[in-house]
Amino acid sequence: MDTITNFVSSIRWQDIVDILLMSYVVFRFYILFKGTNVIRVLIGILLLWFFQRIASSLGLIVTSWAVQGVTAVAAIILIVIFRNEIRSALQTTSLKSVLYGFHIKSIETPSDAIIESVFQLAANRHGALIVLPGREDIHEMVHSGIRWDGILSKEMITSIFWPDNPVHDGAAVIGGGKVLQVGSILPLSRRKDLPSYYGTRHRAAAGLAEATDALVIAVSEERGSITVAKNSTLFPIRNKKELYEIIKEHLGIFYGPSRIFRKQQTELGLAAIISLILITGIWLSFTRGIDTLISFEVPIEYTNRKSDLDIYDTSINDVRLDLSGSGTLLKTVKSENIKVKVDLSNCLVGVNNCLISEENISLPPGVFLKNIKPSYVKVTLDKSIDKTIPLQVDWKGRLPENMTLSNVSIEPPDVKVNGRSTVLKELSTIYTEKISLDDISKSGELTIGIVLANTSLKLVDNQGSVKVRYIIKEKLKEKDTGRQKKK
Repeated sequence: MDTITNFVSSIRWQDIVDILLMSYVVFRFYILFKGTNVIRVLIGILLLWFFQRIASSLGLIVTSWAVQGVTAVAAIILIVIFRNEIRSALQTTSLKSVLYGFHIKSIETPSDAIIESVFQLAANRHGALIVLPGREDIHEMVHSGIRWDGILSKEMITSIFWPDNPVHDGAAVIGGGKVLQVGSILPLSRRKDLPSYYGTRHRAAAGLAEATDALVIAVSEERGSITVAKNSTLFPIRNKKELYEIIKEHLGIFYGPSRIFRKQQTELGLAAIISLILITGIWLSFTRGIDTLISFEVPIEYTNRKSDLDIYDTSINDVRLDLSGSGTLLKTVKSENIKVKVDLSNCLVGVNNCLISEENISLPPGVFLKNIKPSYVKVTLDKSIDKTIPLQVDWKGRLPENMTLSNVSIEPPDVKVNGRSTVLKELSTIYTEKISLDDISKSGELTIGIVLANTSLKLVDNQGSVKVRYIIKEKLKEKDTGRQKKK
């Protein structure tokens, strides 16, 4: 349960937007190219990519490298080979259709005209070859056609394949309710399993159907039979209803609005779910694949310190964090994105040992803490107070033997010092800088600095120096001393 909770909490809003955006892009690719060879090749490239990720996770270096190269080459080949299909899909659709539109085919009347004319041609034993393109571009497969652009009707089709018409031996290409081309030459199938009574017309129908997603209807001149070629299969047609069902499935014709929406919603809903699952899997493979370990030196921030306490010393200023996560995500992480905060609300005067745990550390989503060095910090807290302390001169050396120091005065005699209460409590005297007696031969006055032995102390309202006045007298001799005693 904790693993699931940590995983959910690690997901950023950027990750959700990333997954939804790319899922929609994949979904739109499906809408634009569904039913074409482009989709099939894309699925193949996707499978190669998944195989490469598995090989990489298993440590198969050469295999991963080879599959990665094949995938890159396959992507380039896809653009080169299917450039016409891609161009056709983008040119024949508006910006709305590319971004968010849904195309629904509904051409009931032309299908009726095709069916009626086909059975009329079969009854009259007039050969015919009719091509209904799918989503793939067939221009490179169909040659020598004459541009026609005539409105589709039963009379139009039967007249095209009238035996005395110069173009009756070629194929007629029908699309969008119009006869687009007549007299077209189709590629012949090289299959050996076709019946021996199939002539050139049927082999041409099978050849185009094998190479593209087009539906081709062939009418036999000798037998008066009707055959439909789709993909690698040829269907003999026995009645109009059977032909109508095949054309309906190929062109996307439905009986009514309710069936249109039901089938469309089912198909698009399934495509959307698959797109979401696919992109989520790819996202997980990048972000939750092989974890990377990285270290950061992060400064410590202290919070909730009591107002009357100051921080006088810390054992460390930075803490080292070992973090893990996906290499892609860790590349975007900077030390400024990581926070280490130590709560001082329960700390007292003196040295406090503060534990640094995961609760003290704020990390970006998707990044996990592996280790902390060190795991604690010593923080010295104390109150800041003022104290007036007497001054004393720090003498060094010796006066000449016949000289004595009779009087010393310091101005001012004491100073106010600010610092830690625990330090000032033990401090009773502050000394000046050392004054050498070796260099003194007579009374005088010196301006000398003050020495603060503890760095946490500072002078209050003082320039850091004082005046020292001293009086030097000559020592009395023993005779003089005796006289003074007699007197």
